Amino acid sequence: MEYVFAPGKLPVVPLYGSSQVYPVHRIYCVGRNYSDHVKEMGGDPISEPPVFFSKPADAIVIENQSVAYPQATKEVHHEVELVVALAHGGKNINPEEALQCVFGYAVGVDLTRRDLQAVAKKQGRPWDTAKGFDQSAPISPINPLSNLLSHPHNCAISLSVNGALRQQANLNEMIWSVTEIICELSRYFELKTGDLIFTGTPAGVSELKPGDKVHAEIEKVGSLEFKII
Repeated sequence: MEYVFAPGKLPVVPLYGSSQVYPVHRIYCVGRNYSDHVKEMGGDPISEPPVFFSKPADAIVIENQSVAYPQATKEVHHEVELVVALAHGGKNINPEEALQCVFGYAVGVDLTRRDLQAVAKKQGRPWDTAKGFDQSAPISPINPLSNLLSHPHNCAISLSVNGALRQQANLNEMIWSVTEIICELSRYFELKTGDLIFTGTPAGVSELKPGDKVHAEIEKVGSLEFKII
């Protein structure tokens, strides 16, 4: 077999405390997974369960690199999230087996072209242009479960812009737990080694402008910083 041109570089995420890297297969995302965020977006957390969408694997931004303000939008929002990195997967995974699939955790920011998302929602269209654009998934190094010793649950999650706190919550406020997310996703997709799952964001999402400096942090997991240019 001969390629017609050289294949692109494989997206990878560094690991905390290691020279090894984690190769990314797919990026899955969960929407509407914190009650306060569902409410601030005009929804009902009881009648509107979390939804799934995806981003391309090469949307990740690593090593605190700057993020270029995306094209075709006038309203970009930040959404800090716990990211689950899978060691292996499968179909129709049982709750008892779900956490055995986890390799580690990271801090991620789901960047969203909110104006395009609003149009998509109004017209009943997919969210691809709002969520799956270039550099839309900044991520910290992955903290392997072997370092963490336990799965993060009762941990603070926060995001600040230019030193001002905008998002603050606790992982125990998630509507769907990591176990439930893995099980439900595996009903629709065959999860595989290298999959990343962004698990949803708490309230406080708001707009970013060129020049803004973002700091995102999850207790015991890690932190992430980047600048919008």
